[in-house]
Amino acid sequence: MAAEAKYSIIREVGRGNYGVVYEAIVNKTRSKVAVKRMQCNVPENAELALQEFWALQSIQRQHENVIQLEECVLQNGQAFQPISHRYRKSDSHLLLIETCLKGRRCMDPKSACFLWFVMEFCDGGNMNEYLLSRSPDAQLNNSFMQQLSSAVAFLHRNQIVHRDLKADNILISHKRGTAVSFRLVLQVADFGLSKVCRGKGNVNQHRFSSACGSNFYMAPEVWEGHYTAKADVFALGIIFWAMVERITFRDGDTEKELLGTYICQGKELIPLGEALLENPNLKLQIPLKNKKSMPDDLCKLLHDMLAFNPKKRLDAFQLEVRIRQISYGKKCQRSPS
Repeated sequence: MAAEAKYSIIREVGRGNYGVVYEAIVNKTRSKVAVKRMQCNVPENAELALQEFWALQSIQRQHENVIQLEECVLQNGQAFQPISHRYRKSDSHLLLIETCLKGRRCMDPKSACFLWFVMEFCDGGNMNEYLLSRSPDAQLNNSFMQQLSSAVAFLHRNQIVHRDLKADNILISHKRGTAVSFRLVLQVADFGLSKVCRGKGNVNQHRFSSACGSNFYMAPEVWEGHYTAKADVFALGIIFWAMVERITFRDGDTEKELLGTYICQGKELIPLGEALLENPNLKLQIPLKNKKSMPDDLCKLLHDMLAFNPKKRLDAFQLEVRIRQISYGKKCQRSPS
């Protein structure tokens, strides 16, 4: 990037539908950073990039388990302009959307429009890859659940609904614990589909209508297009259950093995939220694989996180409290079929 005087890109470490992530170094300090480039050649992509910016800039350096934004740079052709949190939202928004609407396209590099996000570098990859390369570990599961519930409660306190929680969007860092040891720190990332709610008050009072996210993690009400922040709790429930029992599916497009729970109908895998929408009385078989795989209180917690009716589902603040009370002593009883 033009900030080549400031950063040097080393290699590509990830690629999605809307952006590319690179490992880079800060030339002055030689410290590692992650640089995410989001192309804004059409207004829809620009909106995704801006949603990520508004979410990250509003919570800079406030929670260990949320990815930290170091800097954001707007590239307009060959010109690069840092976007400061001091800019008014409307100014930056109109500048970027106007640039896109003038017909700039990525085919002409001289008129390319991108947002570059410079963030802290997570050296442990994503949660999905990390867990599937290791044997199940109850203590690690407990730590991950506590960190994620704390992160989502923090986001919701700050009026931010993520709307695309999944193991691929959660990164891992090894941070120094003592002079001779490191601790694993999860960091929620990828805020392109997030929503920063206007006004104060309980985030759970805000309602959304855009069905977005990844199918296997979407709550039943998201499929309908009428939902609240509690959809994030449902997604966490999918992640927690899959993590504890190592339930996976293979992505149809990438053939990648992913953590996630679902309902089997013959050879077809149905996302849990979609299955619940079709049959609200569906009894979830928790645990699915092994009666010894989780304690009673965790089993009950997952049922409360994955409730079909959002009014009966835990919110993020209740989850944060409940997760601290989980024990790994008692076995869980199966729900009746």
